[in-house]
Formats: sequence, structure tokens, C-alpha cells
Amino acid sequence: MSLVVNIILAVQILSALAMIGLILVQHGKGADMGAAFGSGGSGSLFGASGSANFLSRSTAALATVFFVATLALAYFGNVRPSSTGSVLEGPAAAVPAQSAPAPAADASVPAPAAVPASGAAEIPKN
Repeated sequence: MSLVVNIILAVQILSALAMIGLILVQHGKGADMGAAFGSGGSGSLFGASGSANFLSRSTAALATVFFVATLALAYFGNVRPSSTGSVLEGPAAAVPAQSAPAPAADASVPAPAAVPASGAAEIPKN
């Protein structure tokens, strides 16, 4: 299972990097306006009209591969073996109560003051 997850992760990373490269190579919608006024070259590697079709279709294909790889990784990340479940899913085990030994009375620590039944502390009068 770990090998399959590693292969899917590698496919996802490679498709993401290739998609980033293809998106950076593509011209924006305002690139044609700049070429019309003489700034920048209008020629491209794939021709004037073929570049948009090839690059956009390649980007769409890589986006599909990336999306499928992401769904597969999410599925494999959520699958758990049936023999061992989560600790929170099982019944609580009875833990025997252990009584802690009472601390020894220390003469240097004053005893706590008694609180009156009314809940308000009495203020000493001077």
C-alpha cells in the first residue's frame, strides 16, 4: 500500500510542476493587444492559433491527472485496516482507581482557612 501511495504522490507532484510550467508559458488574454501595438513578438513555438489549443488542452489534461491523484491520495489516507480501529471508537476500558497517598502534614505550610457557609470570606476588622 505504501508503494502505491508513493507512486500516486510522485504523479501528483510531477503533474503539478508540469501544470505550473504550462500555465506560465501561456499568453494572457491581453497579450494580443500588446502585440498589435508592436510591443513584443507575436510569433510562438506552436504557431499563432495552435498554441492556445495545444497548451490549454495539455493544461486541462494535467489538471485532470492532478485531480484524480488528489482524490486517490485522499481515499488512501482515509482507509484504515479493519482489524485495528481508532482508540476513540472502542469501548472504554475499566481502569482501577488508585488512591494517592495523603501528603504528610508539613509544619512550614499553614493550614487552609475555613470558608464561612455564606460563601463570602470574612474581612478582619482592625
